[in-house]
Amino acid sequence: MIRVQTGDFDIGAEVEALTRNRADIGAVVTFSGLVRDASGGSAVTSMDLEHYPGMTEKELARIEAEAHDRWPLQATLIVHRVGRLAPGDNIVLVVAASAHRKAAFEAAAFLMDYLKTRAPFWKREVGQGESRWVDAREDDDRAAEKWRD
Repeated sequence: MIRVQTGDFDIGAEVEALTRNRADIGAVVTFSGLVRDASGGSAVTSMDLEHYPGMTEKELARIEAEAHDRWPLQATLIVHRVGRLAPGDNIVLVVAASAHRKAAFEAAAFLMDYLKTRAPFWKREVGQGESRWVDAREDDDRAAEKWRD
């Protein structure tokens, strides 16, 4: 399941809804990302996240399907926020549920590595009277390399 939304999410409630009445799930791995108050030594007072509606959801669905092809997963969830966010706000939630922990851990890492490097989101940090677009990071690209076929 994927959602792109402006509103906040409750991690516990999301996991509970995903796993409710599911005795086939033995492992749940979650990752949540938050807005930091600093980046590259500069203060961040807010972050604007933009996306291309329709294209974003299609790409997230594609990578979620790829995760299900690669690992024996019972369920997955990707929630990504857009709009203006403040330091401490939730940005993203990835949940991978499987019968066993290895598949859940690997799938969650795969999904996050994809979100950081390939998902069609654009981030602009605002602080100290200026704004700057967030560029891709080389270490994120290197992390994603391990998943290439």
